[in-house]
Amino acid sequence: MNIRKTLSTIAAGILLSLAAGQTVAADSIKIGSFLAVTGGASFLGDPELKTLQLYIGEINAGGGVNGKQIELVHYDTGGNPKKSVSFAKRLIQKDKVDLIIGGSTSGSTLAVMPLVDKAGMPFISLAGSVKIIKPVKRWTFKMPHTDAMAAAKIFGDMKRRGISKVALISGSGGFGKSGRTQSLALAPQYGIEIVSDESYGKKDTDMTAQLTKIRDTDAQAILNFGFGTGPAIVTKNVRQLGITLPLYQSHGVASKKYIDLAGDSAEGVRLPAAALLVAEMLPDTDPQKPVLLDYKRKFEAKFGPVSTFGGHAYDGLHIALEAIDRAGSTDKEKVRDQIEKTQGFIGTGGVYNMSPRDHLGLSLDAFKMLEIKNGDWTIVQ
Repeated sequence: MNIRKTLSTIAAGILLSLAAGQTVAADSIKIGSFLAVTGGASFLGDPELKTLQLYIGEINAGGGVNGKQIELVHYDTGGNPKKSVSFAKRLIQKDKVDLIIGGSTSGSTLAVMPLVDKAGMPFISLAGSVKIIKPVKRWTFKMPHTDAMAAAKIFGDMKRRGISKVALISGSGGFGKSGRTQSLALAPQYGIEIVSDESYGKKDTDMTAQLTKIRDTDAQAILNFGFGTGPAIVTKNVRQLGITLPLYQSHGVASKKYIDLAGDSAEGVRLPAAALLVAEMLPDTDPQKPVLLDYKRKFEAKFGPVSTFGGHAYDGLHIALEAIDRAGSTDKEKVRDQIEKTQGFIGTGGVYNMSPRDHLGLSLDAFKMLEIKNGDWTIVQ
């Protein structure tokens, strides 16, 4: 069964009204989730949870999967890795879920991976660190492009612009640290020298000291790896110090909230991101375009501007449910095997082709290099 094609035949408004009064059958598919809906990473977890609720409501109204309704069991971590471990234990041991989709941040995901591996629980992460899938862990999969892929996309763009000396500044969280490590490792492959290496904490509200040091180097561009408010502060501080170097951000800021927070300072910033942010700009021949436009229409009708983060939840949910459908049951081993066999799945992040050696299944081509112009996204040609 193609979940998305089934849904497209029913009006969204009718589906949602039906879902509101739907009672979940005892014999249901239980999807567990732990997301950072509040706290500093809420711009990740909030659209992720809304996406899960939106599509689970639609799918239930359309008859569920194999005649079974889907029950979402969710806990808000506030971005705290320790809470993530506690909630993951509860989902596995008390709630008896069939599968987990979650881990808004890399820190939360990495913290629970040993637990799901020991429990034999299929787990689809929504976080960015390459450490989540390298080396491959039997029970863990993930949806977003990795930080290593982001660094590669950025360095490729820099090389085309003749940039060879780069100042790196990164957040101190799991995503920032991993992005820093990958950037330092990949830079030589692109003929790029990291001439400055600075960092900031998640509670820092001013990075002018670090950026002043960067200003005094011979850097030709600045790369910031981080998420939350930190990258917006860096962006503002760069402009306040009169630094005119090209500024690159990672896919950790791929939402309109970053532009809103950074304001006019974001003008000219480049970053790699999934095509969801520029769906209307894609050619009609692009196989992703119908999927992106449909998701964007439904999400924005209820919640406002889309972000790539909500898109990751869309991809994870549909890959999980199609795997359950193919498995013909919620047997965890069978579902895990079917997730690993995902081929040609057209999602918001790209076209997924997984294998025993690749629990992501995206190529670098799935990334678009974007530039912010006049307060909006544009595609770098």
